[in-house]
Amino acid sequence: GKAYVREKVCQEYRMLGKENFRTLTIIANSRKYSNGTFEEIGHLVQEIVSLAETCCADGADPSCYDARSTALSVKSCSADSPFPAHPGTAECCAHEGLERKLCLAALRHPPQPLPRYLQPSDKELCQAFRQDPRGFADRFLYEYASSYSQAPLPVLLGSTRTFLSMVSTCCISSAPTACFLKEKLERNTLSLLTLTSNRICSRFSAYGKDKVSFSYLASLAQKVPTASFEDLLPLAEDAAEVSSQCCDSVAEDCMQEKLLEHTAKVCTVLSARDGRFADCCKGKNLMENHFCILAMPPALAPKLPEASEPTNKELCGKEGALHATRSLFELARRHPSLPDAVLAKLYDSSGKLRGECCSTKDPSDCLDSKRKRMETELLPFLEKASQLCGQYNKLPFLEFKKRLRESLTQAEPEASPAQLEQLLEQRVSFASTCCFPDAPPLLCASKV
Repeated sequence: GKAYVREKVCQEYRMLGKENFRTLTIIANSRKYSNGTFEEIGHLVQEIVSLAETCCADGADPSCYDARSTALSVKSCSADSPFPAHPGTAECCAHEGLERKLCLAALRHPPQPLPRYLQPSDKELCQAFRQDPRGFADRFLYEYASSYSQAPLPVLLGSTRTFLSMVSTCCISSAPTACFLKEKLERNTLSLLTLTSNRICSRFSAYGKDKVSFSYLASLAQKVPTASFEDLLPLAEDAAEVSSQCCDSVAEDCMQEKLLEHTAKVCTVLSARDGRFADCCKGKNLMENHFCILAMPPALAPKLPEASEPTNKELCGKEGALHATRSLFELARRHPSLPDAVLAKLYDSSGKLRGECCSTKDPSDCLDSKRKRMETELLPFLEKASQLCGQYNKLPFLEFKKRLRESLTQAEPEASPAQLEQLLEQRVSFASTCCFPDAPPLLCASKV
């Protein structure tokens, strides 16, 4: 283990050179500790770069790396550690030696639910850049990478590199406004790729491959309720495949290439089906087309015949998971406003139900009773969530809030004004965070 880690770090250091290695270290650690402060990340980067500089030099003592990295892990475990705090640190520090180092290296902060990076105006950018070019670059790398911490490393590298090169070019240009305009247009695809891959990979890290596939299937079903399960399932599986191949990949163009191939497939299958998809797919820039599809609101509820429920035998058979997915797909396309967080919860419940019942002596009995209970508990809740998001997506915000207040007052005549306000705030907060197509999965799961 030890020699391998040293080799990997030193190889990167030699290949990239000190400055690029430092840039990569800032990005990698800002991604990893996305709740760390700029100063904490700075301390960590300084230590790592100094370690590589000293111990990866030609003729450095082989024990140098080991000794310095041990000192680093001791520092991480001290009470006044200058590095980003993490609730798992104490547990790692109970170990010794290599085990402790590997444990510390594996710690990560959960991602920011919503990116917090706001790009300053061109004028402000140039002002900050002129004052302290290096400090400006460091802070930008930190803010951008911690905001989009789930975007793949190569995407972040490409995106930050072009941004910094734009700033350094345009701030010394004689026509900065025109320069920024031109450069931003050229960066557009990369910016969209960062934004989109951050969303895709956040969902992947929260859901895992199977659930991502379902979540994507449901969102397509809500956008094109007329499309069949057979049409949409391969697209959903393809999207999940892109996530699993590219989210953790360090291959340079993985995400861009695979995402564009995927977008082309979606456009081929759905353009002829649906006018809105045809409009999104018209553009020459596939990245923009993909973004357009992602941002597309759900369709209006279609008139579809009642869906047939899978039998108990089907649910517990070899294709059980597929039957369960199909039945949730039927639900999603009939309730286009149901938010992802609610569908994801149903997906979990359905898996749990099969897990608990299919291995019992009498699966049918177990499934029937649990399904009944689920129906009485869930149906009113589904209606509520569907109605809430339907209105949120349709009405202007203040009108939405006004109507919600009226319906809550009617539904809860006993509640005090303070209780009503609290209920109203809860519902409004859920709707404004979780009713749109790419709502943050972990945050919304906790609100359901």
